[in-house]
Amino acid sequence: MAMGSLSDSEEDFNPEINTTPLVDVMLVLLIIFIITIPVMNNSININLPRATDTPEQAKPENINLDIDAEGKIYWNTQVIDAAELNSRIAVAATKYPQPELHLRAERTTQYEKIAQIMAAAQSGGLGKIGFITDPNTK
Repeated sequence: MAMGSLSDSEEDFNPEINTTPLVDVMLVLLIIFIITIPVMNNSININLPRATDTPEQAKPENINLDIDAEGKIYWNTQVIDAAELNSRIAVAATKYPQPELHLRAERTTQYEKIAQIMAAAQSGGLGKIGFITDPNTK
């Protein structure tokens, strides 16, 4: 009788496991391993950079320059005038590494005053100017 028959005779029952697919899979895996093992053993010498244990340079403190609505200038919460601003910018520009100037102005500050301070920072030699804003003010 055929393998797919529904008869109850014991002659149709085949208790053996078909190992042909298992052998096929094992041979494929064997071939894959034979091909990949020599690739893993071949190595290329690469000169990687060496790590150093020297500490990096510390970043300088930022200069907080605030301008209020009347045009008063605050250098790290200390009130200064325009002449002193120019001298402090010149001193800060000579430091290495140069500190960053963080400029914060009120909403009602005249743009002319902000432009004058930016021009003084540029002519004094400061190369990094950041603008600090408050997103919560309306």
